[in-house]
Amino acid sequence: MRRLNPSLIAGGVIVALIVLMALLSFVWTPYDATLVTPAARLQQPSWSHWFGTDKFGRDVLSQIMVGSRTTLFVGVVAVGVAAVIGVPLGILAAMVRRWPGEVIMRANDLLLAFPALLLAIMFGAVFGASTLTAMVAIGIASVPSFARVIRSGALQVMRTEYVLAARAAGRRPWPIAVRHVLPNVTSLITVQASVSFAIAVLAEAALSFLGYGTPPPTPSWGRMLQESQEFLFSAPRLAVVPGIAIAIAVLGFNLLGDGLRDRFDPKLEDRR
Repeated sequence: MRRLNPSLIAGGVIVALIVLMALLSFVWTPYDATLVTPAARLQQPSWSHWFGTDKFGRDVLSQIMVGSRTTLFVGVVAVGVAAVIGVPLGILAAMVRRWPGEVIMRANDLLLAFPALLLAIMFGAVFGASTLTAMVAIGIASVPSFARVIRSGALQVMRTEYVLAARAAGRRPWPIAVRHVLPNVTSLITVQASVSFAIAVLAEAALSFLGYGTPPPTPSWGRMLQESQEFLFSAPRLAVVPGIAIAIAVLGFNLLGDGLRDRFDPKLEDRR
């Protein structure tokens, strides 16, 4: 049995802690994350408020805990949208004749020209800023990554002997795709989902920072950064705390994706 690599362990621990924090916030937080207390505004860290309070008197730690729910929710839905659309497109592009497959991939490249942030801003301007708009936009922008990766893996599977035998036996394309191709690209889907999750975390934070993401009063790490701008010198902790939370979340999902890639493809780890 191969030992687990450090990236997989570190990434798994970080992601697990974030998930546990989000789950804990459903049943307990030190204070109500949306409670405005003018008398307690801009308090320094103390035993009562571990990370202090913001300009509205809200507890920063409570906002970080509840904000992790928003981050994970947006990431899960966005990655789910990308996988549901991108995986079938990737498999279809690998299995159809040459020119239809090329048409699919060129359309995929065209969508790739629109970054997630730009697409989400466009969606927000048309449909209004909301968590749903951010999730859909980030998911659609992540479709090309899934389609390209899955197409590459599916092309390799299509050249294997058992797939060639199934085609020679007269099996129809979709049963081959479901029974042979999809199970053999599952590892690629898992790795890409982890990497895309890190991108979704950054995109959601950026959208909330710009005002196109999760609307108030729902706590969001990106909006916490936006609200802290006027206190960068007088109370820098208001920007440092959510900034560190975003950085740790992105690092965790990137390490997890890197570790899973090494786990599923030992040749990559051997070449390092």
